[in-house]
Amino acid sequence: MTTEVLVLSDTHLRPGGVLPDSVYLALDRADVVLHAGDIVTADLLHELSGFAPVHAVLGNNDVDPALSALPERRLEVVDGVRIAMVHDSGARTGRAARLRRWFPDADVVVFGHSHIPVRETGLDGQLLLNPGSPTQRRAQPVHTYGWLELGVGRVVRSEIVVA
Repeated sequence: MTTEVLVLSDTHLRPGGVLPDSVYLALDRADVVLHAGDIVTADLLHELSGFAPVHAVLGNNDVDPALSALPERRLEVVDGVRIAMVHDSGARTGRAARLRRWFPDADVVVFGHSHIPVRETGLDGQLLLNPGSPTQRRAQPVHTYGWLELGVGRVVRSEIVVA
């Protein structure tokens, strides 16, 4: 049995905004949702929590007072996998070392901010995952989100999915 994790960031939804249909299909099969910030409205967190438990961090555009209690950094253990979250990981240069320093015990670090999807191995095998954005692709060719399949203390599969 595995745990299916939907990974989002930089949704930037205003009140009344909706996610792409593909994200709702993913939500239907997700056991857990991670959101790496720039949620913008607490309504989205409420909506996501109707599908699965949600863990989120504060982004630089999260000015809704209802989001102010979100931490800037967090570490969650999901199915035995230590997953750290932060919105802005800093510059690409030195990112792997910086994230290892910030989260020395994490198996996976989820981050956002740039809207640039990243799935790479950092220092000491740490998985670095930026899901991109399912709603604002900016200079990227497609909208994206992330997916993790976890199995008792290990990452079985990780991917960037076209939204």
